[in-house]
Amino acid sequence: MPEGDTVWRAAAELHEALAGRLLTRTDLRVPKLATTDLAGRSVLEVLPRGKHLLTRIEGGFTLHSHLRMDGAWRVYGADERWRGGPDHQIRAVLATAERTAVGYRLPVLELLRTADEDSVVGHLGPDLLGPDWDPDEALRRLLADPDRALGEALLDQRNLAGIGNVFKCELCFLLRASPWLPVGALPRPDRAVSLAKRLLEANKRRLARTTTPSARPDRRLWVYGRTGRPCLRCETPIRVADQDPGPQARVTYWCPRCQPDPPATATP
Repeated sequence: MPEGDTVWRAAAELHEALAGRLLTRTDLRVPKLATTDLAGRSVLEVLPRGKHLLTRIEGGFTLHSHLRMDGAWRVYGADERWRGGPDHQIRAVLATAERTAVGYRLPVLELLRTADEDSVVGHLGPDLLGPDWDPDEALRRLLADPDRALGEALLDQRNLAGIGNVFKCELCFLLRASPWLPVGALPRPDRAVSLAKRLLEANKRRLARTTTPSARPDRRLWVYGRTGRPCLRCETPIRVADQDPGPQARVTYWCPRCQPDPPATATP
């Protein structure tokens, strides 16, 4: 599931493959960009911004993409067969003489002026993996609505950019806090900010996301995806519920013993 760590790795791979090289072929398979041709321009850099990817191209252009739930970029050698999915899932092709970057299942793909990047990422809070990281500002934003549930506040990219549902659940567990606890009632809320930074930094170069000390594949995460299985700390069965019912609802995993007092509306 793409979160800040996954997007950071994708940007690093795309930057290594494309930056400083001339595009020999481009194919942007969304209706608005179907006739756009960027061939003959150089890629300047590829940057992550929270869960967004910004590919800056000569001439003052930025190709903005977002992976959301199952989007992905794959990089191939010039003669290598593409293996990221069927052709109908391809949304973007950026080719140089040596490498080809292929974007699969991209729900967001748009071309804008680099000077206008703030129109798509300017609302984001401090980026946990970015050069603009500011823990004091992140904490200020997180506490701006003290009655908001902790899990919802952590997911809000306007507070901290880069946390997705996996890190939300894992952070709440490590903080020993219910995801439904009002963020203003969290003891040492600054620890939530510093721990989020440590977790994403530790995982940005890992292919297998890990938040526990264990190297076992089935024990790399404390609670996420472990419904009904024993808590790795206290052996109480892990529970699951939807948080914040609505179009942006996310499934939340938690241990009722290590993270006590979820509300009555959180059902097993």
